[in-house]
Amino acid sequence: MIDAAIVGLGRWGKGFLESVRGRSRRIRFVRGVDPAPGVARGLAARHGFKPSSDLAEALADPAVQALVLVTPHSLHRDQVVACALAGKHVFCEKPLALTKADAQIMIAACERAGVVLGVGHNRRWWPAIRELVRVIESGVLGQILHIEGHNSNENSNNAGGWRTLPSESPGGGMTGAGLHALDTLVGLAGPVRRVCGQFLERKPPPAPLDTVSVLIEFADGTSGLLATVRATPFYWRIHAFGTQGSAEVLGETELVLRMSGKAPRRLELDPVDSQLAELEAFADAIEARAAFPISAPQMLATVAAFEATIRSLESGATVILD
Repeated sequence: MIDAAIVGLGRWGKGFLESVRGRSRRIRFVRGVDPAPGVARGLAARHGFKPSSDLAEALADPAVQALVLVTPHSLHRDQVVACALAGKHVFCEKPLALTKADAQIMIAACERAGVVLGVGHNRRWWPAIRELVRVIESGVLGQILHIEGHNSNENSNNAGGWRTLPSESPGGGMTGAGLHALDTLVGLAGPVRRVCGQFLERKPPPAPLDTVSVLIEFADGTSGLLATVRATPFYWRIHAFGTQGSAEVLGETELVLRMSGKAPRRLELDPVDSQLAELEAFADAIEARAAFPISAPQMLATVAAFEATIRSLESGATVILD
């Protein structure tokens, strides 16, 4: 059992608390940290942790083996480095960093300290995405030529607070929702070579109406499309097109397989708690049972693609990655 501290007790942080409470034998929270007065104290009794308002208290606590960061994006680099210097394993919610340079600093700090770094891309644990990976790796679709991703939701407009600030969430809905789809595409096709993005804004904050569309070329020659909308009901779609067939994910548990000469086949998979699954994978990595499923090169590839996409959205120009 890994004893961890969770830092940041907003909506997503509370989701992590509920995911492990009474359910996980791999990880538990012994300390909860939030800068807002009373937030950690209000949750302490229900979840059985020691409340704090300062990250330093968790870093100094010998009972804390690992930290889970659910904090503003601009704080991630310094917080991850601080965890590494304290010898604590660290799981950081997405985006790991807003720039590739910051991500490199974070990864290097954890490698030097010999601590595990995990990143919170929970969509990779969705049953339909895991089945899509299996289908692609089986070769049944033939050569993958093109992939598409779409993730839209209304969270950015409804949440308020720091998540709606352009400094914390650049590119409209790209940081909150679009990044999930981008990371999934990178997980399927590898590093990105070139992006060309379009950001159309119809209404200024605090309730923006905007859309993001991105044309992608991957390093292996696969083409891609990505879109996200901040003011429409939740929608998730990932579609991989091959020379022999295609596979389309719709939501967490549904996959549609279309093969040449055959009727489409729809699969409905059993749901899982993806937040619990990614935290237990983090615990497995700490105890050397298995490597964390998202490698450091994959983390860098996603952040690099994200940074290039934001640059393209802001400039309106095509961006070619190193």
